[in-house]
Amino acid sequence: MNGAEALVRTLVANGVTTCFANPGTSEMHFLAALDRVSGMRSILVLHENVATGAADGYARMTGQPASTLLHLGPGLVNGLSNLHNAGRAGMPVVNIVGDHATFHRRFDAPLTSDIEGAARPFCSWVRTSASAEQVAADGAAAVAAARTRPGGVTCLILPADTAWNDIGDDFTPPVIPRPDGYAALDGSAVDTAAEMLRDPAGTVILLAGEAVQEPTLGLAGRLAAETGARLMAQTTNPRIERGAGRVEPERLPFPIDQAIAALAGTRQLLLVGAKAPVAFFAYPDRPSVLTPPDCRIHCLSRADQNPEEAIRAVLNALGLEASPLPQEQGPAPEPATGALSLEALGRSIGALLPEGAIVVDEALTSGRSFTPATRFAAPHDWLQNMGGSIGYGPPLATGCAVAQPGRRVICLEGDGSAMYTLQALWTQAREQLDVTTVVFANRSYAILRHELAKVGAGNPGPALLDMLSLENPTLDWVKLAQGMGVEAVRVDDMAGFNTAFRSANRHAGPMLIEVVL
Repeated sequence: MNGAEALVRTLVANGVTTCFANPGTSEMHFLAALDRVSGMRSILVLHENVATGAADGYARMTGQPASTLLHLGPGLVNGLSNLHNAGRAGMPVVNIVGDHATFHRRFDAPLTSDIEGAARPFCSWVRTSASAEQVAADGAAAVAAARTRPGGVTCLILPADTAWNDIGDDFTPPVIPRPDGYAALDGSAVDTAAEMLRDPAGTVILLAGEAVQEPTLGLAGRLAAETGARLMAQTTNPRIERGAGRVEPERLPFPIDQAIAALAGTRQLLLVGAKAPVAFFAYPDRPSVLTPPDCRIHCLSRADQNPEEAIRAVLNALGLEASPLPQEQGPAPEPATGALSLEALGRSIGALLPEGAIVVDEALTSGRSFTPATRFAAPHDWLQNMGGSIGYGPPLATGCAVAQPGRRVICLEGDGSAMYTLQALWTQAREQLDVTTVVFANRSYAILRHELAKVGAGNPGPALLDMLSLENPTLDWVKLAQGMGVEAVRVDDMAGFNTAFRSANRHAGPMLIEVVL
């Protein structure tokens, strides 16, 4: 048995059973080991940023790490954008990065690079295996580090000779026990939160992470309703459980002026799995901190603590019923008709969303009206970009579909961001994944047009505006999708969209809808 086979056996023994791979020469022995070891599903992707984004999506829907297989330093660097997003989402991802053989490094071959140096800003744990005998223990440690709550991105660098060298046949995969539960809750934090909610005027409870999933979400709804506090969710979350019958917190807006207005008058901010809100970017004459200067900010529970336990403890401290707040179903949405508009698209998506759908939202400017329009849609999960690096939508949808094969994945995608990782469509076709991709083709980087005025860059001239346009030539998403084996259709009115969306969500395998705005 060689080091590569020992590593694959160790990953499987520690519960890592899916690998999104974009391999090269240095990873051939790892690939060969996949033929000899059962239990690992290997999925080929055509760009490393698809591999890392898919691993993020897999983790969001299972709570467990997948692995990626990447080729040397440049391969890792190609995937760092979505590793940044995964890290910000607190998702467990185990990256296996091939490297030159240890004896070959000193010759400075063309692909030689400082892989550890590239990985460290984006990975919570980085290690290079020193020998074939050490590979299995390093693999187990990488999985254990990824599972450290709330979840971490890890990088195990595998020199080629540590993969191919023989270690003998007397081998048992090392298994590191999974972390046991959450960090302990701070009793004084509970007491302070209860004291704040006894005087709830101007109090906001800000939820994030697991706090926007059941049963914590229903308990938070109870706490807000019983005390009169305002319930909000941070701007983006890894996974929100939404739809008819569920508590719907207000969403803190992305645009800075709207966010400041939403928090105006906030006297007390109670954080549950959330961080104190700050602006995504700096703007002239705008604050970086979104809360009023005199706002009292208190953390009830961190991301590594149990939000359900925290909310229940506060309810008990206040003498309130510690049970989820029942929700009305609300008015059933109806599909929109007539001309295309973002508001009409939101209404139709809300009306036609399949029950149990997984919605991956990278619609950016096109999608800001979709959240209120889907308030009373069929129960679903809504996933968002946590790191702000665009091009996460199609890969994330791919990983979600691998993780939850019985559920339809809906990817709401801007045309500019979709171009970063359109290779994900090929993997969706190859694996016959149930993904509906809706590309909103406004043929521009529209979000940058919105940001232009806020940063005070002056009146835009033709050179600047040309850099924000996706025309000349116009992208043809139907041909792009079909070229990767995905059925596609273009729509330019609501009747066409409604028909295409219904059909796509009943379709076995992937389908793309280009919405011309």
